[in-house]
Formats: sequence, structure tokens, C-alpha cells
Amino acid sequence: MKKLKRNIKRFFIFLVILVGFIYLNNTSLFTRDSNKEPLLLAHRGMAQTFHMEGITGETCTAERIYEPEHPFLENTIASMEAAFEAEADIVEFDVQLTKDGEFAVFHDWALECRTDGKGKIRDHTMQELKQLDIGYGYTADNGETYPFRGKGAGLMPTLDEVMSHFPKQSFLIHIKSNDPNEGVHLSDYLTKFPDSRLKNLSVYGGDKPIASLKDKQPDMHVMSKAMLKSCLLPYIAVGWTGYVPAACENTQLHIPEKYAPYMWGFPNKFLNRMEEANTRVILVAGDGSWSEGFDKKQDLERLPKNYTGGIWTNRIDIIAPILKE
Repeated sequence: MKKLKRNIKRFFIFLVILVGFIYLNNTSLFTRDSNKEPLLLAHRGMAQTFHMEGITGETCTAERIYEPEHPFLENTIASMEAAFEAEADIVEFDVQLTKDGEFAVFHDWALECRTDGKGKIRDHTMQELKQLDIGYGYTADNGETYPFRGKGAGLMPTLDEVMSHFPKQSFLIHIKSNDPNEGVHLSDYLTKFPDSRLKNLSVYGGDKPIASLKDKQPDMHVMSKAMLKSCLLPYIAVGWTGYVPAACENTQLHIPEKYAPYMWGFPNKFLNRMEEANTRVILVAGDGSWSEGFDKKQDLERLPKNYTGGIWTNRIDIIAPILKE
């Protein structure tokens, strides 16, 4: 009986020590506050935003925009300039491969939603796409008016035009397909740039093209759902020890705010561990189902105090003045 009591006592002592270790090893209370400002990522540059109610993968978001508060259209040179002028640190944009092997900077795989064209991007040459009005389909009042119709003619840029226009800025490139050949094609395109330029670029997208790209560009920061899982699932299992899985090194993590609290050491210890692993963390609003951002002042109230990681926003014009005042 005495031996049983002794063993129970030892077990509880061990449990207390273990819990204490986990707490002290992961709490941010004793982590020195960083003087760094949050990293602001402008999704699609300065873009028109839209309501998310009932949205699906087939929803034409151009047909449900809010009343425009600025004149810019997503994924254009002008929208990127405006985002950087508003103090974005990184601008995200989408690429689609065309019939003649160019990368068009455009969100949708088909043309009918936003433009006056028809069919798939990949079935058109870049010259044909340059003739389209990319503002044609935008409406905030169910089709009564189209405020950008006629204003987007010829504004669909190529990836090469973006890279030439912004030789030093940081970008997150989104491959919109799951075609492994697009990863190879993008890798081949990027080989013409020096390492000093590539370090300011990161890429995310489907599992297959990202795997292809990473195979040819092993030092580039990339992300896919498969890579995210291969990092975060082991980290959730053993990260309480301070161990960072190899899959979390030299990459980029887009973490929905719904799941961020499950990351051991979040926010400060987690961010420090990932920084030491040469990995950038971007916090996305919501549960990650859609590209929700921290777009209003009220949204920022949900961020941890003194948060210094990356922030995904669709309204850089609203968020940057608040955080960088």
C-alpha cells in the first residue's frame, strides 16, 4: 500500500514538472517583445472586395463587390503600385499559363466573370488577352451599373511586365492550377533572375506545381496544402518540446487565425521558432476556407497583443495606416 502511494505521489510530481515545463517552454509571457512591425501582405494588390455570404468555388465575385471606395482593379500594375504606396511589405498576385506559354497575371481560370472575353485563359494567347476589358463584369448593385466597364481595357499584365516594373519589391506568386508543368514552367522562367531577386519572391499553389517548383528551386520559399500539413501536424504533436520539424524549415506558412492558438508557443515563441527556421508566418483571417483578410479596424482587435508576424489583408489602404502610424 505504501509503495502504491509512493508511486502515485511520484506520478503526480512528474505530471506537475511536465506541465510546468510545457508551460514555461511555450508561454510568450517571458519572451522579449520585438520592436518589429507586422509584415503586411496585400492580397491581389489594391483590390475591390466583396461579401462572403454563400460563396462557393463557382461564385463570380466580381458580381458581388461592395460599393467601390477606390479606383483599382486586382492583379494590375496600378493596383500593385497603390498597395506598395500604402506601405504593403508584400503583394500577392495570381498567375495563369496562356496558350503561348506566357504567365498572365489574372485570378480566374475562365474569362466570363470579370472580362468581356469567353473561354479559358489557357486557350488564349497573351496578345488576345491584352485586348480584353478586365473591369467589364464588376457590379455592386446586381447589374444595374458597371462602374469599371471600359476602364480595364488592356490592363491584364504578364508576369514579365510585373517583374520588370517592380525590380526590387517583394511578391507572393499564386499558381492557380494543380498542373505540375506550371511549376516547371515558372521555375524555368525564374532561373533568369539572380539570387538577390529570388529571395524577395515566394510561391504558393496546388500541391503538384509547388512540388515541381521546389524540386527545381530548392531554396525558394514555397507553400502548398500538403507542405503546410507536413509541417504543422508534426509540430502540433511534438512542438511543445521546442522541436521544429524539418518540413517547417525554409518555407512559408499561411495559418488561419482559427487554428493559430493550437500552435505551440503562439504567438511570440512560435514566431521566433519559425524565424530561426528561416520560415515566414502569415496569419489569415477565419478558418482558411477562403482568402479572408484582416480588412477592418475591428479585425485587428483579434490579433494577439504586440503581434509581429505576417498579416493577410484585402484592404491595405485601411490596415496599413493603423498599424504603421
